[in-house]
Amino acid sequence: MAGSAADRRTRLTVLVALAANLVIAAAKTVGGLASGSPALLSEAAHSVADSLNEVFLLAALRRSRRPADARHPFGYGKERFFWALLAAVGIFVMGGCFSFYQGLSALRRDDHDESPEGYTAGLIVLGVAFVAEATSLTRALHQARGEKPGSLDPALRTVIAEDSTAVLGVTLAMAGMSLRLATGSVVWEAMASLGIGLLLVYVAFRLGRDARDQLIGEAVDPELRRELVGFLMRQSEIDNVAELLTMRLGMDSVLVAARIDLAPGIDSERIEEVSMRIREAMADRWPQADQVFLDVTNAPPRTGL
Repeated sequence: MAGSAADRRTRLTVLVALAANLVIAAAKTVGGLASGSPALLSEAAHSVADSLNEVFLLAALRRSRRPADARHPFGYGKERFFWALLAAVGIFVMGGCFSFYQGLSALRRDDHDESPEGYTAGLIVLGVAFVAEATSLTRALHQARGEKPGSLDPALRTVIAEDSTAVLGVTLAMAGMSLRLATGSVVWEAMASLGIGLLLVYVAFRLGRDARDQLIGEAVDPELRRELVGFLMRQSEIDNVAELLTMRLGMDSVLVAARIDLAPGIDSERIEEVSMRIREAMADRWPQADQVFLDVTNAPPRTGL
């Protein structure tokens, strides 16, 4: 139930970001085409990429909640990581590469080929975009407040990264356009477009790396692992935890596989009973540990002198 409530909050955050980006993308595109501003066109591509990525994130929220089946016995939780990876690719291709193209194209132009006419309207569009992006970022940060970095929803993490990058990108674009108006040189806008491209490539790399790690199979954070080992060692029936392996299967699903030695003197007929009790106790304390496997062996008998 808690996961569903968190999903609803994240879905609303993504929808707010999507609505803002669609409106902003349209305004930036019209303003960029009217003024011929490479910086504004780079920001338009940035907003289009963000809009498409938010569609990916909405798909991730819906598909990751499908129940486990015969083909996917551990469920579909990793769908979130897959769609987060696609969002990172979208930021790189649609945002970063197009911004580089705009910047390099501007450097090859004659400064007198473009007229700064319409730049005032473009700056107004960017000002409105700044307010909208900052509002969306504030909501996302408010939802993320208090969450551990390792447990942050990939969809929410992507929205925060997109909105943070959008605020910085709009600032760069406004600076480039203002300097173009002041100096008449298109170099400033070209540099702004290249800066936006570098920013987007960096964000895409960070998001893609995180998604890759989670898709490959990432362990739980060290603090939770220590808690799991400590819990097992406190059980009177356990003599030693030989090995503990963990992997995140989704936002609220964790696989725990432990190889444990039972204390001497425990009857082999009680092994199943002990294993069941320990698994239930772990699930009660950590609901996300919904896949627990115990490899139980009897400890060798202690010999007295």
